[in-house]
Amino acid sequence: MNLKNVIACARGDLPADILFTNTRIVNVFSGEIIPGSIAVCNGAIVGIGEYRAKAVLNMNGMFAAPGFIDAHVHIESSLTGISQFARAVIPHGTTTVVADPHEIANVLGIPGIQYMLDSSENQPMNIYFTMSSCVPATDMETSGASLGPDDIRSMLNHDRIVGLAEMMNYPGVIFRDETVLSKIEAAHQLHKRVDGHAPGLTGPDLNAYLSAGITSDHECTTLAEATEKLRSGMHIMIREGSGAKNLDTLLPLVNPLTAHRLMWCTDDRNPHDLIGEGHIDSMVRRAIQSGLDPIIAIQMATLHPANYFGLHQLGAIAPGRQADLVFFSDLEHLCAEAVCCRGVAVAQNGKMDAAITPPMELTVPSSMNVRLDSLDFSIPAEGETIRIIEIVPDQIMTGSRMERARIDQGNVVSDISRDILKLAVVERHHQTGNIGKGFVRGFQLKQGAIATSIAHDSHNIIVVGVSDADMRIAVNSVIQMGGGIAVAKDGSCLEKLPLPIGGLMSTEPLEQVETCLNRLIAASRTLGCLLGDPFMTLSFLALPVIPELKLTDKGLVNVLEFKPVSLFPSGL
Repeated sequence: MNLKNVIACARGDLPADILFTNTRIVNVFSGEIIPGSIAVCNGAIVGIGEYRAKAVLNMNGMFAAPGFIDAHVHIESSLTGISQFARAVIPHGTTTVVADPHEIANVLGIPGIQYMLDSSENQPMNIYFTMSSCVPATDMETSGASLGPDDIRSMLNHDRIVGLAEMMNYPGVIFRDETVLSKIEAAHQLHKRVDGHAPGLTGPDLNAYLSAGITSDHECTTLAEATEKLRSGMHIMIREGSGAKNLDTLLPLVNPLTAHRLMWCTDDRNPHDLIGEGHIDSMVRRAIQSGLDPIIAIQMATLHPANYFGLHQLGAIAPGRQADLVFFSDLEHLCAEAVCCRGVAVAQNGKMDAAITPPMELTVPSSMNVRLDSLDFSIPAEGETIRIIEIVPDQIMTGSRMERARIDQGNVVSDISRDILKLAVVERHHQTGNIGKGFVRGFQLKQGAIATSIAHDSHNIIVVGVSDADMRIAVNSVIQMGGGIAVAKDGSCLEKLPLPIGGLMSTEPLEQVETCLNRLIAASRTLGCLLGDPFMTLSFLALPVIPELKLTDKGLVNVLEFKPVSLFPSGL
């Protein structure tokens, strides 16, 4: 930015580059809607009012709001690379995201994070990152990489890394693990935020967690939990993702006295929801339609996350702020009609500007290293009772139950009559041969198997199925693609989606990825599955930091007690 020119334009001594006239400006500082014009020079807003300009655009009375900010997102969950993700969210008014590259970091480590930084250069939006804090999330799984305090410290100096990402290892915090505390201290030393991740944490344990200087949480699933954390000083990121939907539950938390501590985030949103619902705009729209003051809903999408992360050049329409703007005609049913980033028109009427050419997707090394001779999914019976994971609809939390095992020729097998299906996690990073085995209820498969290399957080291959043979077919298909999603039945692969970027992302446009996903979901329906997105649900069953029972390549994990447990409970 040429600061002299900007100041001269602001004063009126030089013409602005562009003047947006006849707008109704949403002032997120005062809470007013003010008629006026917006002058832009060198990508920055230089003034509100009458200005000379090289170009004048009449916005015909549309509202103008700051570009929307997603306070916490895993871009990898869109299943597309950064260029295609940007093209998917910009038309919805999102001009900034704060992304945690946790998924690819667990697969490729520092090179994966560097890939995300490099890929996000020269994008037509602002992409910031938080440094992944828990790689791996726990020692009860095998990840592709491990990031220690020195790795964290080396990356936190990057100007687009604005904090330490979600500290999932809350036991490590409250029981004062030296490595965990060193990572937090590294962020404090650089005066960068430390985001939290503490589902269900309460009382003295929550106090201990907050005493470490952790300042936000996006895992609240009840109003009581969010209220306690807010009262304790946390910033609450209200999440509406594809696997975890918390907006309706937490909306009563929002009022004029609390809103300045609240913001929106999507966390994990798949192609179906990005295309069908939108991005942050969908949360703003729903909140307004549920009765929230539109100004507050917009503040939570703009000023509040900008202030939280210290991005003071963003989040408002005011002199000195970056000219990230979203224009729309209806405040009550907000839908982005034109979007500018850094003063450049980037989208109109739901589509990217044809003149905006996305940077080419970069490549990454192969992340598929599996011992094919280890793919044995049989489970010899060691008792008559088994632990099973129970799916909770629309949540990434799971239940845990004890059930009578179905035993056939000395092995525990799936029981479709009770919707108890075999589940396995195959280690894919270091050829260890590890396979964690368990059972799950909630998929309702009557035949076949589904598998994916997206398995939070270490992203080993996870598969659920009725028969061992189809489970092997599905897993082999994922391996042969170098990562991806597959549906198998009767010894053959019905549908598949290659995800060559770390086994997590495609290089294809979001619309093509969605088309493949639709075919995969249709194929899963033929197997009997009725879940809205069985692959998203499956991907979170390996996440050993979200209660209650999960499965990793090392076996079952009781997340409430943060320890491994046997498939066969003793004494039962």
